[in-house]
Amino acid sequence: MLTGLLVALQYLLPQHWLTALVWHITRIRHRATKDFLISQFVALYKVDVEEVRLDVPADFATFKDFFIRELRAGARKIDTDDDSIVSPVDGTVSMTAGIRADSIMQAKGIDYSLDDLLATDLEEARTYIDGSFATFYLAPQNYHRVHAPLAGELLAARYVPGDLFSVNAATVSRVDGLFCRNERLIMHFRTAWGPAAVIFVGALNVGSISTPWSGEIRPRKHGVVDVIDLSRASCTVAKGDLLGWFNMGSTVILLLSRNACEWDQDLLPGDALRMGEAIGKMSDREK
Repeated sequence: MLTGLLVALQYLLPQHWLTALVWHITRIRHRATKDFLISQFVALYKVDVEEVRLDVPADFATFKDFFIRELRAGARKIDTDDDSIVSPVDGTVSMTAGIRADSIMQAKGIDYSLDDLLATDLEEARTYIDGSFATFYLAPQNYHRVHAPLAGELLAARYVPGDLFSVNAATVSRVDGLFCRNERLIMHFRTAWGPAAVIFVGALNVGSISTPWSGEIRPRKHGVVDVIDLSRASCTVAKGDLLGWFNMGSTVILLLSRNACEWDQDLLPGDALRMGEAIGKMSDREK
């Protein structure tokens, strides 16, 4: 009952105003304030500060800088098998499955379409019919940088404005088409095994999404789809290379084409993942 009310409340909340407020709070530079915010967050979520590259909280100018923290060298090992797919994030498995025609499962009893997810990229949507998908949830305590699950070349990236519903399990199970309603950044890749798409899904209190190609993208509910200029950084990525980061927690969706991969049979919803560990293998279909 209470969970349902909290989800329903999100339809009434000024989502973008609240997210803008969080954006400003997380960028406070007053030392005592930002140290307090970081220290309380670490204690509340039991963040492992031993794996963080910088000293916590002293070396971080703002809470935002801590939230998108880098890890020490070697803190994450990237699986080296040529045909492995690695987790692009630290997080939790929400779902891994096949795409049924153009329909993707969001939660039990709720599906959404490739066309709706990819918005203006309708030609690209055709390439994932009967393909495979994986959805990963990043909780507040997780490392919030997103990395390449495969080696490839970034062909295009587009920002789609939208809502900012929470992406926790309770909301995902109750809001139809949530991942298509929320703002998102869609990255299209060419790999040795065919096309792949990595989708950053924004959420309530996600102050912004950043990538080496786009810089910081602030949330907005309406407007045209932005085509990202890719000239700012190399478009060739190795498995495990940095793709971007959330400036608060959210969700990542990976799309692969038909017969391109097999997910690890031991991978189940709710499983905790660390970036770089193998989650499946690519087939030799186009290699």
